[in-house]
Amino acid sequence: MTTPKPDLVHEARWSMKLMDVFIRAGLVLALTLLCFRIFAPFISMMAWALILAVTVYPGHQALARKLGGKQGLAATLLVLVGIALIVMPMAVVLASMGDSVHETVERVRDNKLEIPPPPPGVAEWPVIGPKVHSFWSLAHTDMPSVVQKLQPQLGELAGKALEMVASIAGTVLLFMASFIIAGIIMTFGESGAEAARRILGRIVGTERGLEFATLSTATIRAVSLGVVGVAFIQAMVVGIVMIVGTIPFAGVLAMIVLVLGIAQVPALLVTIPVIAYIWVSGNYDTVPAVIYTVLLAIGGMLDNVLKPLLLGRGVDAPMPVVLLGALGGLAGAGILGMFIGATALSLGYQILMAWVATHPDVVTDSDPPPVI
Repeated sequence: MTTPKPDLVHEARWSMKLMDVFIRAGLVLALTLLCFRIFAPFISMMAWALILAVTVYPGHQALARKLGGKQGLAATLLVLVGIALIVMPMAVVLASMGDSVHETVERVRDNKLEIPPPPPGVAEWPVIGPKVHSFWSLAHTDMPSVVQKLQPQLGELAGKALEMVASIAGTVLLFMASFIIAGIIMTFGESGAEAARRILGRIVGTERGLEFATLSTATIRAVSLGVVGVAFIQAMVVGIVMIVGTIPFAGVLAMIVLVLGIAQVPALLVTIPVIAYIWVSGNYDTVPAVIYTVLLAIGGMLDNVLKPLLLGRGVDAPMPVVLLGALGGLAGAGILGMFIGATALSLGYQILMAWVATHPDVVTDSDPPPVI
């Protein structure tokens, strides 16, 4: 009877172990993919809920202390206040935008859209003045022919507009559900924060994990308050003023202000033309025109006051790093990408600075003297 060679036995043993590792890794990968597929429909809602919970959590803790440590009651009150102060105004502005878009599409389809005549000064604009005046005059005198010329573009635009109107109710419900889930997360905030620290500690080490958890939390709050929060507050203020002042397409203009604010573009690009419309249209008396002008001017410059107070507070990374990460994430993945981009770039900055600080050729006072 032949005895197997030791090398062959060793090779067979390692082959079995390697096969066992591959089977286990495959099962873990399959389970991960299955879990992701099940959880995928809720990712957007859960991400918004987590962002809201992280942002509001300090206020939740302060309120809970005043209520005798009742975490659930504090979370419930904050959810109700958030729905009343954020979701409801957003629903009003979105409803106004939907009505404006739907009414415009219906007027275009029925050839009932009326364009006022262009002011005489338009023709005197440099370079583009004559063309703008000609097209504007044609739209005023013969709107059906203009619609006929732009029929392919208008048809595609109308379809997208109606899809956007149909999604408004879903957006409002998404934010309402996110607020409710954020309240549940805040109720169990301590255990959730400890779990996040343990996960990061398992990945990058205990000390570094705590540092990264703190930085991620501070970055999310900075972007929520300093970028999205400021843009949202400004858009809601401008939108409510325009809705009260019966400005045409008030909801659409408010959404443009929101997008401009997130992209760090001044809202005055919208409010100044609206103020000009108030004075040129002749539909407003002097006193209401002055009031709306003052309110729109304040709303258009509101970001200049709020942004320095909120953006970058508590973040152990320069404000340009946070801002660049937010804008890059916005360009790549939308509003949710703002938070991911700002957090990732801030963490990357911290890792880079830690690597630079631990240069092996740099001798500090605590280092032992070199051996000669």
